[in-house]
Amino acid sequence: MPAIQFFEEDISYKLKKKTAVRKWITEAIIAEGFKLDELTYVFCSDQYLLQINQQYLNHDTYTDIITFDNSEVEGVITGDIFISVERIKENAAQFAVTETQELHRVMIHGALHLLGYKDKTVADKKKMTLKEDHYLVERGF
Repeated sequence: MPAIQFFEEDISYKLKKKTAVRKWITEAIIAEGFKLDELTYVFCSDQYLLQINQQYLNHDTYTDIITFDNSEVEGVITGDIFISVERIKENAAQFAVTETQELHRVMIHGALHLLGYKDKTVADKKKMTLKEDHYLVERGF
């Protein structure tokens, strides 16, 4: 079974170029000095992700991504990343990028959270965006 898996919850969504995406994310994790145990991406609706946000984070807002770090060993990545496909589509239109470009940015964003990157402060957000850009450009995404 691949270390990175993709699932859908309450929607029908098929990720394109799964093998290339797996390789890209795995290489980014290794480049950051980590090992990959298991990473699951779950594509879902706004409503599904809102329920997760309310239940686990006590936030009553829509979001594009929620990352759960399930790692038990330092330096070894295990996690679940939930992505709202509806939010990706809206954000892509808002930022004038393709849905695939926005999806890839959000996917690497979630992986970067598992690698210890934060985005709560302006400085942290800038650092994370630079890392996102680095890995997006490096892989041609």
